[in-house]
Amino acid sequence: MSQESSLQILPPFLSGSSNSDLGLESTLRELPAYNFCVETNFTGAEVAVYFDKFPLLPGVILVEKGKYMGMVSRRRLLEFLIRPYGQELFFQQPLSVLYSYARTEVLLLTENTPILAAIQLALRRSAELLGEPVVVHTAPDIYRLLDVQELNVASWQIRGIETQVRYERSQALMVKNDKMANLGRLVDGVAHEILDPLNFIWGNLAHVDNYSQDLMKLVAAYEQENFPLSEETNQIKQEIELDFLQQDLSRAIASIRAGAERLKKLVTGLQNFCHIDEVYPKPADIHANIDSIILLINSRITGEIEIVKNYGHLPPVSCFIGQLNQVFMNILSQAVDTLLNEAVRQQMHLETVATDQKPRIEITTQVISRKVNIPNVPDSRWISICIADNGPGISQELQKQIIDSFSIEKRADKETNLSVSYRIIKARHGGELNLYSELGKGTEFQILLPLV
Repeated sequence: MSQESSLQILPPFLSGSSNSDLGLESTLRELPAYNFCVETNFTGAEVAVYFDKFPLLPGVILVEKGKYMGMVSRRRLLEFLIRPYGQELFFQQPLSVLYSYARTEVLLLTENTPILAAIQLALRRSAELLGEPVVVHTAPDIYRLLDVQELNVASWQIRGIETQVRYERSQALMVKNDKMANLGRLVDGVAHEILDPLNFIWGNLAHVDNYSQDLMKLVAAYEQENFPLSEETNQIKQEIELDFLQQDLSRAIASIRAGAERLKKLVTGLQNFCHIDEVYPKPADIHANIDSIILLINSRITGEIEIVKNYGHLPPVSCFIGQLNQVFMNILSQAVDTLLNEAVRQQMHLETVATDQKPRIEITTQVISRKVNIPNVPDSRWISICIADNGPGISQELQKQIIDSFSIEKRADKETNLSVSYRIIKARHGGELNLYSELGKGTEFQILLPLV
């Protein structure tokens, strides 16, 4: 090659930005990489000049009439030049000859490849290729060389950010759990304070009922003995409406008893929902706790949504009942929201054909057996809790998003009520949370808990 032809090699230049602001979603576009493309008709000696001038240059991208042909790294070029007679054989030969001998597998990635994905691909290469640079395709017929050490540094930086983010999220979760525990203790204390005077009312109602009946008997006996009554006594009877009082007193006492009983159930349900779990699971009545949750959300569903209970015969289930109550609340609240939103939508769109089907949530519990498929091992027994609604259903795309949110990676990005429920069922109880839905045919969540 003549001196004039060597001047046609454009010197390498470093493109890209600094990696100081990298994040979890950063791509190869954000890393500094070398633009150094050389036609294959230039010699190894002409390229070696640029390696001397730029000691950090990781290699050279070979092109033929501007079209990408491959890559030869600095390390691979030096290996061939230090061989016996290497300089005589390759130094003055075109790069195409050197590439025919030095050709290796090249890791070619687009600039949109995430850095964390790129480092995984780079580390999967064979041991002799781990130090080879990565070729980054940035645009049509434009390629850059990324030093693998630069990629390693960037990935370590991102891993540090990821670790910090996970640590902060775990700290926030601990604070949240502590706040929920304190709130549970506070609510439990308030409920206990309500129950004390309520027990006084409840305990004295029977006595008040008996006293009132005794007084009515005394009045009746007095009327019989002193008939006819004096004018003054008749006037008092009319003023206090004694006939109405005798009829309404028993109804008033019955009404007070019904109100006290309802309030007692509500407070008991609130205590159950705010139950603070111990370190170890304890046996619990699943049906009683579901009823407590329904009682708490009853103000939202009265007269609009029908609750159907198909309760089977369940033994006491060893569980963290406070956390299970959170799962029941999450799923039932979502079902209620879906049915109420659908009812509002139908009212706003009058052209929608009305149906006679009332919004309904059906809760079915039973003990089921599941085959283990292991010789001489009996089938496992599980508690099945199905919560189904007759709402509009969930699209396949949304179902996929919900199921994806159950994974650790997605759950770390954004934690939803359902992902929390999945973690409670799967991690804390060794169970399963399954979703079944079809557009126009409602949605069903199935909770499976192992019977120990």
